[in-house]
Amino acid sequence: MFTKILIANRGEIACRVITTARKMGIKTVAVYSDADKEARHVKLADEAVHIGAAPSRESYLLADKIIAACKQTGAQAVHPGYGFLSENSGFAKQVEEEGITFIGPKHYSIAAMGDKIESKKLAGAAGVNCIPGVNDAIETPEKAVEIAKGIGYPVMIKASAGGGGKGLRVAFNDKEAFEGFTSCRNEARNSFGDDRVFIEKFVEEPRHIEIQLIGDSHGNVVYLNERECSIQRRHQKVIEEAPSPFISDATRKAMGEQAVALAKAVKYQSAGTVEFVVGKDQSFYFLEMNTRLQVEHPVTECITGLDLVELMIRVAAGEKLPLSQADVKRDGWAIECRINAEDPFRNFLPSTGRLVRFAPPATTMQAGNTADLLGVRVDTGVYDGGEIPMYYDSMIAKLIVHGVNRNEAIAKMRDALNSFVIRGISSNIPFQAALLAHPKFVKGDFNTGFIAENYAKGFSAEDVPHNDPDFLVALAAFVRRKSRERAANISGQLPGYGVAIESDVTVVVLSADGQHRQVPVHIGEMSGKTGVAAMRVGSNSYEIESKSRLNDICITGTVNGKPFAAQVERTAGKNPLALRVAHNGTQIDALVLSATAAKLHALMPFKAPPDLSRFVLSPMPGLLVDVAVQVGQKVQAGERVAVIEAMKMENVLFASADGVVGKVLASKGESLTVDQVIIEFA
Repeated sequence: MFTKILIANRGEIACRVITTARKMGIKTVAVYSDADKEARHVKLADEAVHIGAAPSRESYLLADKIIAACKQTGAQAVHPGYGFLSENSGFAKQVEEEGITFIGPKHYSIAAMGDKIESKKLAGAAGVNCIPGVNDAIETPEKAVEIAKGIGYPVMIKASAGGGGKGLRVAFNDKEAFEGFTSCRNEARNSFGDDRVFIEKFVEEPRHIEIQLIGDSHGNVVYLNERECSIQRRHQKVIEEAPSPFISDATRKAMGEQAVALAKAVKYQSAGTVEFVVGKDQSFYFLEMNTRLQVEHPVTECITGLDLVELMIRVAAGEKLPLSQADVKRDGWAIECRINAEDPFRNFLPSTGRLVRFAPPATTMQAGNTADLLGVRVDTGVYDGGEIPMYYDSMIAKLIVHGVNRNEAIAKMRDALNSFVIRGISSNIPFQAALLAHPKFVKGDFNTGFIAENYAKGFSAEDVPHNDPDFLVALAAFVRRKSRERAANISGQLPGYGVAIESDVTVVVLSADGQHRQVPVHIGEMSGKTGVAAMRVGSNSYEIESKSRLNDICITGTVNGKPFAAQVERTAGKNPLALRVAHNGTQIDALVLSATAAKLHALMPFKAPPDLSRFVLSPMPGLLVDVAVQVGQKVQAGERVAVIEAMKMENVLFASADGVVGKVLASKGESLTVDQVIIEFA
């Protein structure tokens, strides 16, 4: 067994590998860029080596620097994690030639399966069902349009070296095929250094179901059940679960056996995943093979009780698999939510900056520990006060729960999301909460088009209907009551001017358009108990008990005897006296006032926000890679005007209305801040 390994990665996955290595008594070496000097994985590792500048092409994608770090520190093996060089056969071969063990498949297996064009040919030869398409690299957008017409729309345009939703577009017409081809090539070149693109038929209403497998150097390969990954936004997975609520035991067995046959055909050693597109009739087609550890591997670890990182390390060290196919378990139900640094209310634009507060929910499961299951686990590479840089992907953390069945897992996940505190940047937690509450998701009735169909116009606060909105009002009144109780107990108050505790208040639910809603609330005391109050909102009664402190953002307790977790804090900005209450993905801003103050508040004039329709603003921090218009140019609504690159993705900005460009206030190559003006229309 190795005594020291180097992790050629960053963030959450680097921390995940370090956890298991530490459990196995193996010392670890981290590598880091300028942007990651203070990163969590650097702090966790036994040693750390600086390998370059912030952009990944100047650090984490430099094979020579990573190999030099191995030699410098005496690391005997390299774990590549996922992304970056994890599926680069040249890197794996170079590592092996230097006498260092690559904790992953052999370079020839990566070359065979990591190239999506060649892997389809090999899969077909192995008897695996394949989707119709053209598996040769396409050189021009005109040729892409010609091929797409021949296959028949819709088609999927994919970078051969792509992954994680990067270098992938779905086209429904010639225009989308032409533009999608260009974007795919650019993203693939920037992210993977390989701009080859191919096209295949897009199977409508498909499910994305993948088989996890593990192979050793002795010819043994077993499959570790499946993962359901159909909840995707723009082809990036949002929620994953294991097992799938859709496929039958017979389909699971058939998919697993095909995956194993394919792995054996390329002498696969290590953890890998074979992805399938599954139709409504449970027919399935080979999509691609990921020759690495997957982001969503924790859900498989939960239902099988296996540590996949440990198995990868043991297999790389030459050990035989410790289990046969008959030994593979499938216990309970696991769900993973990817917590990303993005603003769901602004079309999921990336959000970077400092994590002013980062407080995950209480955990009872830990990465690398397969003894404690049926709980909550958080895998992350960040910490309270840390920085989310613009150079890498947007994932902050992975939230994983394990329940005895699917309904229990969903309930656990909703509670855990309520307790997850992230401040300083935006996160997709409200969106995750909405997905988990959606009736079709709860029934297991969904496919890869679920988000596009149900949130076609984007995501807004109205998309998260709360099953009991009066509870949010009652909670605002309860927190205000606790604050008044504390203030009333402060000594030295002047007689006749002490803080009064009202039994009747009005909660003013604030609205951006000035149409504020006023809700009367009666507060009754619960004699003999502290931190308890009985609230009446209309015809609804809420007995709330909480021992949380007033400065706690996450409030826990019981309401009518049932446990709850919610987030309550003072809002910053134009109304610092308001309370922001968030629960089950729904958020309100509210003022808790006396009846007289509420009447006076209703008389306050409403100041409309300024009209910004004449400007194109940067919706996120990022690099301005293209300005597509010039001063004096006539622009139509929907026309492309600029491109911003952030978190390894290209974000195209379009004109919202017809107009003439008056000023171009930012130049190509400039680093932009949020809401910085790029273009002003005359």
